[in-house]
Amino acid sequence: MARSSRSRPADPDAARPLPLEQENIVDVDVAQEMESSFLEYAYSVIYSRALPDARDGLKPVQRRILFMMSQMGLRPEKGHVKSARVVGEVMGKLHPHGDTAIYDAMVRLAQPFSLRLPVVDGHGNFGSLDDGPAAPRYTEARMAPAALALTADLDEDTVDFVPNYDNQFQQPAVLPAAYPNLLVNGAAGIAVGMATNMAPHNLREVVAGARHLLAHPDADLDALMAHIPGPDLPSGGRIVGLEGVRDAYATGRGSFRIRAAVAVEQVSPRRTGLVVTELPYGVGPEKVIERIKDGVNAKKLAGIADVVDLTDRKNGLKLVIELKSGFNPQAVLAALYRHTPLEESFGINNVALVEGQPQTLGLKPLLQVYVDHRLDVVRRRTAHRLGRRRDRLHLVEGLLLALVDIDEVIQIIRTSDDTASARARLEQVFDLSEAQATHILELRLRQLTRFSRIELEAERDELADAIAELEAILGSEARLRDAVSSELQAVADEFGDERRTQLLAAETLAAPAGSRREPSAAGAAQAGADLMVPDTACWVLLSTAGKVLRTADRTPITAQGRRRKHDAFVSVVPATARGEVGALTSAGRVHRLQVVDLPAAPESSEAPAMAAAADAKTLIPLERGESLVALVPLDAVLALGTARGVVKRVRPEWPLNRDAMEAIALKDADAVVGAAPAADDEDHLVFLTRSGQLLRYPASAVRPQGPAGGGVAGMRVADEDAVIGFGVAPASSVAEGAGEGDAAAARAAVVVTVADGEGDLLGSAPGSVKVTPLAEYPAKGRGTAGVRAHRLLRGESGLALAWVGPAPALAASRAGVARSLPVEFGRRDGSGVPVDQRIEALGAGASPTLVAAAPPEDDAVTVSAE
Repeated sequence: MARSSRSRPADPDAARPLPLEQENIVDVDVAQEMESSFLEYAYSVIYSRALPDARDGLKPVQRRILFMMSQMGLRPEKGHVKSARVVGEVMGKLHPHGDTAIYDAMVRLAQPFSLRLPVVDGHGNFGSLDDGPAAPRYTEARMAPAALALTADLDEDTVDFVPNYDNQFQQPAVLPAAYPNLLVNGAAGIAVGMATNMAPHNLREVVAGARHLLAHPDADLDALMAHIPGPDLPSGGRIVGLEGVRDAYATGRGSFRIRAAVAVEQVSPRRTGLVVTELPYGVGPEKVIERIKDGVNAKKLAGIADVVDLTDRKNGLKLVIELKSGFNPQAVLAALYRHTPLEESFGINNVALVEGQPQTLGLKPLLQVYVDHRLDVVRRRTAHRLGRRRDRLHLVEGLLLALVDIDEVIQIIRTSDDTASARARLEQVFDLSEAQATHILELRLRQLTRFSRIELEAERDELADAIAELEAILGSEARLRDAVSSELQAVADEFGDERRTQLLAAETLAAPAGSRREPSAAGAAQAGADLMVPDTACWVLLSTAGKVLRTADRTPITAQGRRRKHDAFVSVVPATARGEVGALTSAGRVHRLQVVDLPAAPESSEAPAMAAAADAKTLIPLERGESLVALVPLDAVLALGTARGVVKRVRPEWPLNRDAMEAIALKDADAVVGAAPAADDEDHLVFLTRSGQLLRYPASAVRPQGPAGGGVAGMRVADEDAVIGFGVAPASSVAEGAGEGDAAAARAAVVVTVADGEGDLLGSAPGSVKVTPLAEYPAKGRGTAGVRAHRLLRGESGLALAWVGPAPALAASRAGVARSLPVEFGRRDGSGVPVDQRIEALGAGASPTLVAAAPPEDDAVTVSAE
């Protein structure tokens, strides 16, 4: 009968813990363990993976790929083999990492758009700038001719060999590198706590610089830059501005701008187009097309009708950007440079390993490290060749001694008992060394003819001459440097080509079709002057109807003519046609606006034709409930006020390369109501509230802050009240007597307040308005409630609008139609004058700098809408 499992007795020791003396628990300090492990990991990444060696310009995986391909015999004259086979050999014997990393490295070595001189000859889809490569099972590869120059003379003791990861194979610690690969092909890598990004250069120029350094070890940077003026990128393009290049060559760090090569052509009988034939380094055509479409949809780019990609294998890159009729091609191109990858920045960070240590190197240290390496390689190769020729000469001399009496040599060998005794007797009889005697014993009978003796004598003479030459090289530093220089020139003659990237010291735009002029560094500005969008001084205007416009120049706007349909100015900002201004929103954000993107007023109009202006909302991305407050300069201290009485002066420390920036950190339910430049501490900051209170005090009471600050208390505002107007007035415009005299009156600051009517229903009273000189209001301390500025009449619940600024002020409807303002000033604490038509906007007729000798009887600046 089977016994049930339940009847089996349980093991009493099964769940009993092990005795304490049998446990193996090691207490480790976590902080120390983390520090040690992190340092080991960081060292491994820096030394064994991410950074190139300054001598051969290769990372370990790249070096192992080329060495293994050399060992496999994949020379340029042999056939291609599957990339997977190369990856497997490298991974199995030399590189203890994944196959993906190895294949990615090999792909980059084969891409002509990544390297200036590719060292792997790829067959198949090795990727493009917009797409990745095919899998390694679908592609084939072999060594490119340039790779032979990197791996040449490895068998002549030119470099040290080190064990692989499991000590079964040997690999070179560095390749001989017959040309400065690091400068020619550049490098990019991210390590732990550091990174490298090096630009490619032209082989002929780099070799010329290295040869100059060989001949003149004390050469300075200027002398080297005469041979290496700047990077030469695989994709061509144009480098604009060489200051960053020189900084990088001097310190190892710098940046420069790369622009696409663009020509203006007539693409159809009715349309002009921009034809792109070269793109910045690392930028593909699909990326450019996508960014152009995004810019057009976001209304950052105007005037573009279509983009056609005509790139093919025969003609190379060709992008045709068709333009709409009536648009200036140069202005469109300038916008494309700003908003698309047709212009990119390249940051140089020359970090490489020197004797196992990461260092940031300028141009001369980079060349010096390579030159020293190449001198050492040629010295070791020469010593190796000298030793081999001496050994061969020693054997040849022994053979010649033996051939003099060959019969006795044969007799000694025949009468000897074994090889050892024959060797000993030959050494004794003919006074030979052991090596010579051994070599004689290994001779074949056919080598004992009379002709063999003649050949040996000729070989002896050749060996003697070669030994003398090699000894001369080793014995003279000058001869050694001449040998290295000659070999460098031979490599440059074999693999070098013409420069592809143009170097422009000044900013230029597109050249006309068929023009291949390349302006020199000295004359680049003059050569491109007729092609550039004129960077003339102008005004950027924002109207109360939300229209934005730039003037053709900064000619003063005359204040003449009768009132017609017009719009008042919210902001008048001095700028240049190729400059930038800021658009401040109620949410406290500043958006960059490129002035060249704004519509331009006709040059013939005496006053800006606002009918040609653009709606500001189409140029600025606004969130729900957000509105545009003002246009402001980006290079001046800005003062702004909020609805809850917060004030802030913002220093012009805006982040670079950002389209939207924060000007103030607002609290909940607060919003910016006004802003203006306030660089002078003597300027006055003015608040106006809905209840009719006004507060002004000098700007010196508010210390300027950075953009991230939240501001300070500017005015004490009751919970049921709110600030509806904020402005900045120059000290001269509020001083006593500022309004006396015609010229002073044109510069005096005035306050305009508009009280609301009895209701918002159709036919209700439109309210009352009052104009008062700001000088009549006394200055108070910051954070106080101020003084009354408008006495409210029965039925008036508060102010609907309030504005402070230079005279003359203008009133308008929401659509920009003129409204009348009182001709005479009202009392400081008095009530307003009833108006017949509702006033919905207030603004300046012109900035004081815009007014030109206005006649005394004119009280407003006419802004024509026709």
